Amino acid sequence: MLNNQGRQTDINTAAALSNNNVTTHSGNRGLDQEELLIYEIGNSQTCGVDLEEVGEFKNRLGGVTRDNEIGLAGLSEPECMRHYTRLSRKNYAIDMGLYPLGSCTMKHNPRINEKVVRLPGLGDIHPLQPVSTVQGALDLMDTLAHWLKTLTGMPAVAMSPKAGAHGELCGVMAIKAALDKRGENRTVILAPESAHGTNPATAALCGYKIKNIPSTKDGRVDLQALKDALGPDVAGIMLTNPNTCGLFERDIIEIADAVHAAGGYFYCDGANFNAIVGKVRPGDLGVDAMHINLHKTFSTPHGGGGPGAGPVVLSEALAPFAPVPYVVHGEDGFDLVEHVTDDGCSKDSFGRMTAFHGQMGMNIRALAFMMSHGTDGLARVAEDSVLNANYVMASLSDVMTASFDGPCMHECLFDDRFLADTGVATLDFAKAMIDEGYHPMTMYFPLVVHGAMLIEPTESESKQSVDQFVGSLRHLVEQAKSGNKDLFSGAPYLAPRKRLDETRAARSPVLRWTKPE
Repeated sequence: MLNNQGRQTDINTAAALSNNNVTTHSGNRGLDQEELLIYEIGNSQTCGVDLEEVGEFKNRLGGVTRDNEIGLAGLSEPECMRHYTRLSRKNYAIDMGLYPLGSCTMKHNPRINEKVVRLPGLGDIHPLQPVSTVQGALDLMDTLAHWLKTLTGMPAVAMSPKAGAHGELCGVMAIKAALDKRGENRTVILAPESAHGTNPATAALCGYKIKNIPSTKDGRVDLQALKDALGPDVAGIMLTNPNTCGLFERDIIEIADAVHAAGGYFYCDGANFNAIVGKVRPGDLGVDAMHINLHKTFSTPHGGGGPGAGPVVLSEALAPFAPVPYVVHGEDGFDLVEHVTDDGCSKDSFGRMTAFHGQMGMNIRALAFMMSHGTDGLARVAEDSVLNANYVMASLSDVMTASFDGPCMHECLFDDRFLADTGVATLDFAKAMIDEGYHPMTMYFPLVVHGAMLIEPTESESKQSVDQFVGSLRHLVEQAKSGNKDLFSGAPYLAPRKRLDETRAARSPVLRWTKPE
């Protein structure tokens, strides 16, 4: 006879256990699987594949031949799969939830772009193939270049830089080459406080001295301080717009005019172009050079150190100094200008930055994003990114302290005044967000406000997901102001790994695994 009464669930006991530290033999906690280092679970005698014995061969390594075992850990195929799958589950990702990391534009990457980039004929080409066999790829690069120039209102674009900071380097090297052509040895680059940190680093790498330009109380460039800093020694300015406070520089045209009148060039950091794409053309603002992070404005996988792309659009004044190689329209189709010559179109180029012609996969994804959105869709990208950021700011301004009055662009900036007298710091607040299931926002940046919290929801988030995020932050604020300091001081409590001793980690880093005795 079947039992017609199920086992009673003791709800109270289950709730009590879930709130306590339940220890397990395996170290696992339900679906939260514990995982050791690969060196701790593997051994040098195990291999996931069978390899043929190596026959007789001539050793050509000379004196660098290995003379002992290197001790790499080996795993069987299922062990290997489980190891990396378990590790991946400990990682927060944009495909899991809203990723509010300000100034990074962590947005959804449409999967159709991944399908396009793997199409036969695109995914299998090689940069050393003869030009006649890759006419379609060159056509694609030329089409992408056309749209980048159209969207920015600039006459030229260098496609080979491989990241945003690499694009900055390209722009400053073009400026330096233009000044050399003029026979001028200018030594100073102006960098506002609200610029990205890589801007002064890039200028310094190119041998320039950095002159800092302060911000006004409303978070913009101090125009008078800028004009006072201009002189015959100034090569140019590196300005981020929208800036790292999430604000549009209202005086940008007057800034450009002042820099040009002093004989300098205007480099604009275009990392935040997704806030104005389709709405504003940087060329109309007087910009001479600007890099575009394809992964931020358009679409490519973001983060994890993967390949990037940072094309740089150039004004007429700087276009002759663009790096090689670049695509041109030849008599028999598309062609590549590979070398600097004394009398050709590349005679003023500052040279080559990379081995090949740019990150083809990133170019394909970016063009697929453009073509699927169209001009009206790209403008909608900017509108939605600004709308979402302002929605977050408006939804939190009554409990958190916005750093500046008025609307923001694609990211909103809060400071730590709302945490005064709570005993909770910006770091604690951010760590508690992990227990709420979110990657923390950008902390302590930009440096122009105290205890900064920079939030960028991006245009790819729905109102529902933004509302849930806002609800979590409002809950944390309520807990902080009610005196529940313990909720923050040890957070995160629910993550696979707990609060790091950051001071010890910085002063006594353990960078090498040592086999236990």
